[in-house]
Amino acid sequence: MILKAVQMIQIGSVMGSEEKAVQTMRLMKEAGYDAIELNGFMIKKMPPIVSILTTLAGMPIGKTGKLDWRKLMQKSELSVVSVHEDLGSILRDPAGVIQEANDFKTNYVVITGMHRFDFSDKAAVLELAEKLNKAGGLLKEGGISLLYHNHNCEFRKVEPGVTAYDLILEKTDPEYVNFEFDSYWPTEAGVDVIALMRRLGNRMKLYHINDRGTRMSGPGGQILKSDSMELGYGNMNLVQMVEIAKENGVDAVILESHKNWVDKDPVKSFQLSAQFLNKYV
Repeated sequence: MILKAVQMIQIGSVMGSEEKAVQTMRLMKEAGYDAIELNGFMIKKMPPIVSILTTLAGMPIGKTGKLDWRKLMQKSELSVVSVHEDLGSILRDPAGVIQEANDFKTNYVVITGMHRFDFSDKAAVLELAEKLNKAGGLLKEGGISLLYHNHNCEFRKVEPGVTAYDLILEKTDPEYVNFEFDSYWPTEAGVDVIALMRRLGNRMKLYHINDRGTRMSGPGGQILKSDSMELGYGNMNLVQMVEIAKENGVDAVILESHKNWVDKDPVKSFQLSAQFLNKYV
């Protein structure tokens, strides 16, 4: 069974209290979702700068760090598909990260990008691959699998014809590092996503899904700005992408609409996207 999940960054702004978090997860279950994907920086107290940076990026995370997420998940009918953590935390305290994953009954820890990292620097990317292998080896000792989540920055070229993502894929050991593939960002970067998903094959363990299109918010010009959209309302070939994800044997398809939600409501947005997921996953 492939789980259908929501990334908590989409719904953090409507989960600021225990009551709201429980209600939101109940609505997720009613819409057809089986699981949630947690972010380490959203389930524990973090420096205010984290909230400021995500808000400036158009993705406010709310005040979820003050809640007891272990207790909340015990009360919820949802499972935890994975926990996002940063590479530094894994290398500094692998035992703590393993315990966190065990607490939430998930086998996956996901690294989601690198802050202020130059993905056009080949030497830096090679060093990153080494660190990923090391981190994955440390987690494997505790029975946890490490996945790397992409954005668009990994598709910068380190040399003609070779992207940073190519290098990460080539230089990481499948025994220690695999992938949570996000199809929105390589689409945004102009990459052949279908070919890339087929290339990943069974190294693609989780699939982050989003759509890309436009929503009118006033008089329309000749050129509109693309943004995140509810599934099926944009122009990505999501039906084929879901089929390839199934062929690759993914454990979960995880919705992450970053912003630009219908009626500016992340709940309405995941409810609309659930119609697509319930049909095709």
